[in-house]
Amino acid sequence: MRIAVGIDHAGVSLRDTVWQAVKDSGHELIDLGQHDDYPDSALDIGRAIAAGDADRGILVCGSGAGVSVAANKLPGIRASVCHDHYTAAQCVLHDDCNVLCLGARVIGPAIAAELTEAFCSARFSGEERHVRRLGKVLQMERDGMEASW
Repeated sequence: MRIAVGIDHAGVSLRDTVWQAVKDSGHELIDLGQHDDYPDSALDIGRAIAAGDADRGILVCGSGAGVSVAANKLPGIRASVCHDHYTAAQCVLHDDCNVLCLGARVIGPAIAAELTEAFCSARFSGEERHVRRLGKVLQMERDGMEASW
């Protein structure tokens, strides 16, 4: 799998750790560089996924919140802030998330490596209830407040 990584100024401390964890997990790293403003990093990740240049993305900022908010504004992106192993795997398994958001001021290198590995290794379950729920999310993305089911 091709994993794009983008960071903002606050995420620099985890850059090398995340890169190495992606490689150690057997995936191809796509370095999208560093930006001062987190929306720029989120947009780079979204574009890479939308273009098919990356299968998933990892964004790192200070808390993980800023990049998550920005990434989730982009069509086709399902981003989750994860600071624990369960959520990093579960967001893919149940919600088909394609972007992991980490906070360099919240977690250290060992946790960042563990979360990166969990996210990269997880696969969407395809269970009916999760497919149904994801369909509703996609309808919300398409129709906004007009969504109905």
